[in-house]
Amino acid sequence: MSEEKLLFATQAWIEQFHQEVNKSAAYRQAAKTWEGDFYFVVEPDGLLPEPIYMYMDLWHGESRDAFITKDPTVRDPEFVISAPVNTWKDVIELRLDPLKGLMTKKLKLRGNMAKIMRAVKAANELVRCTTRVPTDFQM
Repeated sequence: MSEEKLLFATQAWIEQFHQEVNKSAAYRQAAKTWEGDFYFVVEPDGLLPEPIYMYMDLWHGESRDAFITKDPTVRDPEFVISAPVNTWKDVIELRLDPLKGLMTKKLKLRGNMAKIMRAVKAANELVRCTTRVPTDFQM
């Protein structure tokens, strides 16, 4: 029996991602000193008329909060990473390393790149958590 897929960049998807992060011993260990929150932004394209902001508050190996908003003024996160849905799909399906994506500007960053570069293992474990969310990218 196949698992039902969750539509990417929806409240149900971010809630499942939040749960996967909090269940991950590997993420907890890799990010035990990390403090920082994010907007992961899905940029508009031909099918998506406006951006979607996925907020996640990551603190010492846990996700304290996660939600979807269309209003970027709801929070003022330390980091904003944005890309079109196809780039996010490549990251989640492990075809694009997130740090390589940042270096090649496939993923756009607002925030302290040096801080992210010091947390490579945590970033990789965070991406592994996304791979455990059954995802439908048909937006």
